[in-house]
Amino acid sequence: MKILLVDDSRLARIELRHLLQAFPEVTVVGEARHAAEARTRIQELQPDLLLLDIHMPGETGFELLASLEAAPHVVFTTAYDEYALRAFEVNALDYLLKPIETKRLAVALAKVQSKLSAASAPEPVSATFQAEEPSPTPLTEQDQVFVKDGERCWFVRLADIRLFEINGSYTQIYFDQHRPLIPRTLQHLEQRLDPRVFFRVNRQQIINLKWVDGIEPWFSNSLKIKLRGGPEVEVSRQQSVRFRELLSL
Repeated sequence: MKILLVDDSRLARIELRHLLQAFPEVTVVGEARHAAEARTRIQELQPDLLLLDIHMPGETGFELLASLEAAPHVVFTTAYDEYALRAFEVNALDYLLKPIETKRLAVALAKVQSKLSAASAPEPVSATFQAEEPSPTPLTEQDQVFVKDGERCWFVRLADIRLFEINGSYTQIYFDQHRPLIPRTLQHLEQRLDPRVFFRVNRQQIINLKWVDGIEPWFSNSLKIKLRGGPEVEVSRQQSVRFRELLSL
C-alpha cells in the first residue's frame, strides 16, 4: 500500500512516519505540505492512500479532493472533530483525530486494504446474478462513532449506546441523556453492529445486550426487557424465540 502524507505540519508528518513503521505492508512514497504540492505528488507517485489533513495554508483538504478528477482512497488526520460528517460525505474511509493512536491507525489501514483487495480481485468469467454491494465495515463495541443532530455533535462509544429506535424516517440513538436522530435505517445499522452485543428485538428497535437490567415474560410467549436508564422494550414473538435460543445455556 503506497501512502502519501499531506499535512502542513512537519512534526505531524514525522509522527505519522513513525507510526507507520509498525506496518510493514505500507510504504510512505512521499509528503506534501499543501494542496498544490499534493496534486503534483499524486500525479507523480500514484499513491493508494492519502493521509490528509483538513486545515492547510491555501486550500483545505476538502478543496483538494474536490479539485481532483480521480482521487486515491482518503483517511483524514485532523485535530478537529467537527468535520467528521463532511469527511464521510466525500467518501473518506476513516477520520483520525490527532494525536493518532496506533490501534486506530491499524483499523483505518485495514479498511483501505480491504478496499484495495476488493478492487484487485479478478472478475468471474461468467455470473448468473449481479454481485451484491460490499457489506458496510463492521464495528466493535469499543469503536467510537460520530453522531450529528442539527448543530450538536458527539463522538460516542458504541458500548455506551443502549438503544437504536426507528423514529419516522430516522433512527434515534439512546446514550446518557441524549436522544439524537441520524439518517440511517435499522437494516444498515444491523449490518455494521456486532450481533454478539446488539440484538434486533423487533422491527423498530435494536438493543445493547450489556444494558439489559431485567427480563420478564410478556404476552403470547414474548418477552419484555428493561434497559438500564430506560426504556422498556417489547421483544416480538419471533425474536423472543431467537433471544432464548441465542442466550440460553
